[in-house]
Amino acid sequence: MKEGKNKFRKFTTRKNILALAGRDAASNEELISQVGKEELVFHTEAPGSPFVNLKGEPKKGDVEEAAIFCAKYSRDWKKNKKDVVVHIFKGKDIYKDKGMSLGTFGVKKLKVIKVKKEEIEKWEQ
Repeated sequence: MKEGKNKFRKFTTRKNILALAGRDAASNEELISQVGKEELVFHTEAPGSPFVNLKGEPKKGDVEEAAIFCAKYSRDWKKNKKDVVVHIFKGKDIYKDKGMSLGTFGVKKLKVIKVKKEEIEKWEQ
């Protein structure tokens, strides 16, 4: 696993909320281990996505920015260059069963947001 400051991808929303994203299965595992119960987490519907964690209470626009960030670094986007479906859930809704591989989690309750191709293409960090 990557150490130090490169362990996670990071960005700060326009409203100054920190977002952290895993870089691989091991860092996704570590990311999920530090998520607060009420914090929001994002992952694409398709496999091969970073988990993204918004630190703190999101403000208007933060959820959309984090969803675009998640989509931008997903395998779905890299392979298809089309709209990407992103799941949003709280830390308390994430679980890990025995036998689930590294970086894989289950989710009890989620919301769905579709990130448009145009939003991903114009994303600047």
